[in-house]
Amino acid sequence: QANASDLKTFLSALRLAHQGTDTGALPLSTLVPAKNSEVEKPKTKMIITSRRDYPLTKSFPYSLEHLQTSYCKLARVDTRVLCLKKLRKLDLSHNHIKQLPATLGDLVCLQELDLHDNHLESFSGALCCSSLQKSLQLLDLSQNRLRALPLEFCELRALVSVKLDDNELLRLPCRVGQLGRLRFLSAARNNLPFLPCDFRRLSLEKLDLFGNPFEQPNPLVPNIQLKIPLTLSECAARATVNHRIPYGRHLLPSHLCEDLGVAKTCQCGSACLSSFIQITVTMNLHHVAHTVVLVDNMGGTDAPILRYFCSLHCYSQFLDRHLQSNG
Repeated sequence: QANASDLKTFLSALRLAHQGTDTGALPLSTLVPAKNSEVEKPKTKMIITSRRDYPLTKSFPYSLEHLQTSYCKLARVDTRVLCLKKLRKLDLSHNHIKQLPATLGDLVCLQELDLHDNHLESFSGALCCSSLQKSLQLLDLSQNRLRALPLEFCELRALVSVKLDDNELLRLPCRVGQLGRLRFLSAARNNLPFLPCDFRRLSLEKLDLFGNPFEQPNPLVPNIQLKIPLTLSECAARATVNHRIPYGRHLLPSHLCEDLGVAKTCQCGSACLSSFIQITVTMNLHHVAHTVVLVDNMGGTDAPILRYFCSLHCYSQFLDRHLQSNG
């Protein structure tokens, strides 16, 4: 792209300099600062919306901050994309992706990830334990084939908006209340029978759970998993959680750490693990969200939510209050 005349002059000056010609006789032009129009700026945004335009032989510019590759029939995430360390927004919607590589979590600047309309059947727990914990704010997993999300999903503490519509979800993560920054949540048209107990800790601006087959709650028909007397392992586990005793895989087997990580909380504040009483009660979703999309076509905004009790005493106290409030 060099100017031919300037290039000839430069080569001529180079030859004369090589021959030892005095610098005063060299045909050097005056240096002029380059104009902005002559300087090629690093490319930060690329949008590809057809398979025909998808680059097969060229690399993506390493300066990209926003990349969209939609309607390209991609069956997997291109390894070249995983090298774009400056990416802030990645849109892979409307493809055929079935699985996400763990190395996607190496995109340390990634704030928005759109995987709408793919063939995902799972979301890796390894991704939830990557650098995405601190960076990822918007996640769109709608219109896939997800039946569950890993427990580690709740480690994505920077999430502000999550879309899970049109999947096959049978449950939400039991520790979903840990997502303290979450403000927008939609999980419409899934297979959710109820919400996890921790759901009541959320503080949302907008919530959409339309079209889920929620069960009719019945606090008078409990699921009793209570073992009396409590086993030694249950007593030890409750004490560990209640007294906030530090633990880890360097001290306990991994399966015990996982059990402690999903400990249930009784209304009295105590923990329970494998020994408990479970019921479903009605919760008005306006308790956790300012704006609520109707749960059904009948105009309702109530949904069933799990409640746990660590003992018969705690359950009987709840039952007395429930019966009194219902006449």
